[in-house]
Amino acid sequence: MKFTLGVALSPLDQLTELAKTAEECGFTSIGLPDSLFYMKSQSADYPYTPDGSRFWGPETPWVDPLIAAASMSAVTTNLRFYTNVLKLGSRNPLLLARQVGSIANMSGNRFGFGVGIGWAPEEFEWCGVPYAKRGARVDEMIEVIKLVLDGGMVEYHGEFFDFDPLQMSPAPTERVPFYIGGHTGPALRRAARVGDGWTSAMMKFDELTGTIATLRTLRAEYGRDTEPFEIQAVCIDRHGRSGYQDLADAGVTDIIVVPWLFDGIGFDGELAAKQDSLRRFAEKYIADPIVAAS
Repeated sequence: MKFTLGVALSPLDQLTELAKTAEECGFTSIGLPDSLFYMKSQSADYPYTPDGSRFWGPETPWVDPLIAAASMSAVTTNLRFYTNVLKLGSRNPLLLARQVGSIANMSGNRFGFGVGIGWAPEEFEWCGVPYAKRGARVDEMIEVIKLVLDGGMVEYHGEFFDFDPLQMSPAPTERVPFYIGGHTGPALRRAARVGDGWTSAMMKFDELTGTIATLRTLRAEYGRDTEPFEIQAVCIDRHGRSGYQDLADAGVTDIIVVPWLFDGIGFDGELAAKQDSLRRFAEKYIADPIVAAS
């Protein structure tokens, strides 16, 4: 079982020190959230809370996850980083390919690209991208980014993106894994069809196990059921050693945790207190690894 540290909503000046402590404690990765801006009024419900409201406000700290990955990779050696998840729909795939390839190269191939569509119409429209046909557009974006990252002279001619032969150098020396986020049917199909893994938002255990079963069925339909596939999960009702064992047995490969919340320390808590929480968590659950039942 791997553990990813979630750093969402933490003060930005804590991030590099948290990365260094996470590496010392044996965490595998850091999951990096994405938010472009806070609009005063939202025209769509946030999909991962019961009432559709956002659980952050206009003053909540955010950093571009790609910049955060570059900064934290510079002060670590083995720790991996992945976006959890970056909202593709409002962005440009060629610019993203340049950024992702740069991070992969500069970090020594320690970056995974977790992607989703994005839920807010404002993020699309105010960035000059139509909200309509967003799913099909993102499918093309994933194709474009993968194509460019594979290296060499490439071209693409699709419904939304069209370019003649071009090359970005250097290409990453290892393939960048793509993790697909989202809980809807189309998102799960996208993960099964083109992803190296699936990453969840907050879910309860029963919902999570049902989703994992659906992913297994879909991957078999696409002929990908024998390929490696990550399940990165935030489970809100399974904690502690027995809970993490349940998750491992259910097929979760990577549990995303925020240990200081378990200790009553808020997102904006002191750095030293958060570091102590990381060390306590690692002593309990990482030093003595959890292994899935065969």
